[in-house]
Amino acid sequence: MSTQTAPKIHPERQKRVRTALSIFSVAAWVTGVFLLLLVVRMVMEYVLDMEMPTWATWVAILHGWAYMIYLLATLNLGLKARWTPVVWFTTAISGVVPFLSFIVEANRRREVKEKFQLA
Repeated sequence: MSTQTAPKIHPERQKRVRTALSIFSVAAWVTGVFLLLLVVRMVMEYVLDMEMPTWATWVAILHGWAYMIYLLATLNLGLKARWTPVVWFTTAISGVVPFLSFIVEANRRREVKEKFQLA
């Protein structure tokens, strides 16, 4: 019975993927936190009919910028990890669904670490 081991990943490729994964993880968490803040702000304004201070508008703006960075980080990691279009799409869309960016980030981190033999 032969035991097959996964092919060794070149250290330079591991380094590039590890860097892309780190950027992706930070972007996913920042996007997720701003999205949760945005949801709280919208519930307070539209459901509870509370008056929002003018600075609260920045929550939406910052989430928008964070999401753009998240999309770029997703593209960067997806290219380096050679994701399928379905994986790219589900990863990208998770930045606009509350709590999903945290779940998807954990799944992608696990998958990428396993596939590229990252410690």
